[in-house]
Amino acid sequence: MDIAEKAQGLSDLELATLLCLVAEQHCIIQAAHPDQLGPLAQELQLVAANCFGLSCAVLDCSDKTSLDDFSNGLLVEDDDPSYFTSTPGHYPEQDSFGGSPPEGHRTPRHRSPRSPLEVNLKIANVVVAKNLDCAHRQVQTQVLELIRGKRIFTRTAVYPVPKRFLFISLLASHSGANLTPHLNDHFFISHYHQTEDGLPNLEEYTGKRAVSDDSASLDSVIRPSSSPAAPFRPSFQMPLFPQADVEALSQRQMNARIASEVRAYLHNVVVFMRLHRGVAGGISALGTRHFLMLSKALAPLHGLDYVTPSLVALAARKIYPHRIILTTPENERSMQWGSDVEAVRQALEGVTVEDVIDEVLQQVEVPL
Repeated sequence: MDIAEKAQGLSDLELATLLCLVAEQHCIIQAAHPDQLGPLAQELQLVAANCFGLSCAVLDCSDKTSLDDFSNGLLVEDDDPSYFTSTPGHYPEQDSFGGSPPEGHRTPRHRSPRSPLEVNLKIANVVVAKNLDCAHRQVQTQVLELIRGKRIFTRTAVYPVPKRFLFISLLASHSGANLTPHLNDHFFISHYHQTEDGLPNLEEYTGKRAVSDDSASLDSVIRPSSSPAAPFRPSFQMPLFPQADVEALSQRQMNARIASEVRAYLHNVVVFMRLHRGVAGGISALGTRHFLMLSKALAPLHGLDYVTPSLVALAARKIYPHRIILTTPENERSMQWGSDVEAVRQALEGVTVEDVIDEVLQQVEVPL
């Protein structure tokens, strides 16, 4: 089966994961209620294992999460040491930003050998961080260091990220907390998971487990490890999208062509977004690069080797929802030349980020 045909049958979470792996970027996934984060995390574990054959670690963040809790939570057992771009080692003299090692970590002159437990640890291919917006600013800075520097410090070693690495921030909508601006901007896309979209992998896993438990009960044998009392452990089988398929899509993304008219359309969307009366703070240059990258990544998934205006519009709906900050009536642009604050308040009442994106896409002329 062709890769594009396989992509057509993916669920929303599987497709978001695939896009990020193809682009080698990271994403935000949102749910309506905090109690949905647990099942969503389990679904993402199954997506990582079943669709891509990747290991997964889940972190439950809070304001109590320490740097050590975060660093240790990334690590899983390493069954394939050759999978790394490099191996765990000593602290370098400087971190990836050119400064000293992170606070709380010291570089000893003579280090004792690592324990056998540490030798068999690695950073998981997929890291799902629940409620990352509730974590302390230092922890969020550590996430930014992980994404940019592609390594993490523990008290005894430095662990590089695997060749295929995806960090997913799993958030509840309207939680009242926010990611730090720099970290937020480094997330490639954001996706809101609708309850009606379901959790197909988790439902299948639960169904198989129930059948297994019924069989065990009828045969009067010891309950298997997949019983409800056992920990949630996805099984690794032949993945739907092996590494070769992801690499092929990455190559097609890089080779995707974009006509000058479509490129102009993309940049017009960015300009209109920056100038929209409801947007505060503008649109970052990194967001624009991600916008172009996603537009090209969507092309091979639709069986195309070029970018169309419809793909640009689709990309805008995934790139900008977590980046746009809505302005307040007092800071709206027209207030500088004498607009009435009450009139502005009425004009902005009920306006959402999605409304801004829709309005911009309606205003920008689409090339024929």
